[in-house]
Amino acid sequence: MKAIKSVLFTCDSAVKQILIMMDERASQGGGYSFIIQDLDDTHLVIKADDEDRVRRELETELERNAYTQDMSKD
Repeated sequence: MKAIKSVLFTCDSAVKQILIMMDERASQGGGYSFIIQDLDDTHLVIKADDEDRVRRELETELERNAYTQDMSKD
């Protein structure tokens, strides 16, 4: 068995669900899975080579899903 360089990714359960969704979307779209192991509610082991890309894509996803209150009044 070949060793895979990996990173322990700690996050809350909501962010973990987003990461799982991103991983499934990547593997269905002809890409490859970055999650090596789902450990528990707040921990994933991901491929070290994909860490920076995953963090960038997660940040983009979180910004897209963030609620911002419009303070302007009509």
